[in-house]
Amino acid sequence: MNNTQNTIFKTIFTTKMLICIFTGFASGLPFYLLLQLLPAWLESEGINIKTIGAFSLTQMPYIFKFVWAPFMDNTSLFHLGRRRGWMLISQIILVLSISLLGFLSPSLNIWLIATLCFIIALFSATQDIALDAFRRELLLDNELGLGNSIHTNAYRIAGLVPGSLSLILSSYLAWHSVFIITALFMIPAIIMTLWVKEPLNQSVKNHNLEAIIIKPFSEFITRQGVKNAIIILAFIFLYKLGDSMATSLATPFYLQMGYSRLDIGWIAKNASLWPSVFGALVGGILMIKIGINRALWAFGFVQVISILGFAWLSIEGPFTTITGYQQIMLAIVIGFEALGVGLGSAAFVAFIAKTTNPLYTATQFALFTSIASIPRTLINATTGVMVEHLGWTTFFALCTILALPGMLLLIKVAPWNTQH
Repeated sequence: MNNTQNTIFKTIFTTKMLICIFTGFASGLPFYLLLQLLPAWLESEGINIKTIGAFSLTQMPYIFKFVWAPFMDNTSLFHLGRRRGWMLISQIILVLSISLLGFLSPSLNIWLIATLCFIIALFSATQDIALDAFRRELLLDNELGLGNSIHTNAYRIAGLVPGSLSLILSSYLAWHSVFIITALFMIPAIIMTLWVKEPLNQSVKNHNLEAIIIKPFSEFITRQGVKNAIIILAFIFLYKLGDSMATSLATPFYLQMGYSRLDIGWIAKNASLWPSVFGALVGGILMIKIGINRALWAFGFVQVISILGFAWLSIEGPFTTITGYQQIMLAIVIGFEALGVGLGSAAFVAFIAKTTNPLYTATQFALFTSIASIPRTLINATTGVMVEHLGWTTFFALCTILALPGMLLLIKVAPWNTQH
């Protein structure tokens, strides 16, 4: 084994990377519940596509989490530290609120369901702030590429619970049982939070309002310069705009193409898992070898092409009967999307982590991920209306076009020949 292989091996098989698996899974499960299981539940209960699309607005906390991130950066809960205390309270509330969802009726309690979804998004976003900061403080700079790749792909693998297992169970169990079982998958996250130690030298800071609110933002602008800071923020907004829109109504799209919840559940389970695992290992190792900048280019192109799979399926469908051929088509679309979007997300999150200053980890990470959340929350709220007026094929073509401006900004923010 040569020195490079030895370094890669030692970097992958560490406790830190194991923790990244748990942080990714904990962060992904509530998000994919809102993105995949909730639309499937509402669609199966007869709620129209415009209302389902509008439910993206319940994810507003993901946009505004930078507002309370500075206070989390400066507050310790339950004597567990600035990160673990917030992680624990968020995870407990998530278990309870997800469990409650299935006891409500979409036809009778749609506003109550929307309120509960907002609460899930609020504490999911709060958990994300703490987990992102914890991970940034845990990993060394040369571990960011692999650590964030593993986190991102564990995040996507967590989507197999609400996006596959829960859909399969919904064909056999009542919805309240499905949501309780889904919520219990947050228990390993609680165990992880109680088991890990707070990163070293991360004591509570001074509660000066200027230091808490203004400094994290002014430091970023001063460090990058106004023009460069604006370009970076524009890139963060645009890089995942296309695939975020394309996947926002994926489950209702599959259902309207003629697939059953059982079809989607089983195919998603088998077609998503291995591309995600492959993406985690290959993506992380490639980032070590080629750097984050080149990974953003390479993985970004795969991400754009994966959107075209949805357009292909929409041209072929809808199907009156589902045969083996149609199941293979769905598997190809889901599998390539899992690989493409997973790789793109891994490089994107590593870029965001690299752009933060460790002194203001939670606040700056929250600011960047909040900007990245705007498309999937505000713009995605209109996707149901777009689909109704454009049709699925034209909609996916539009998503592909909207994925290109973010790629063009890579010329400025991540030049191919600059190694990072």
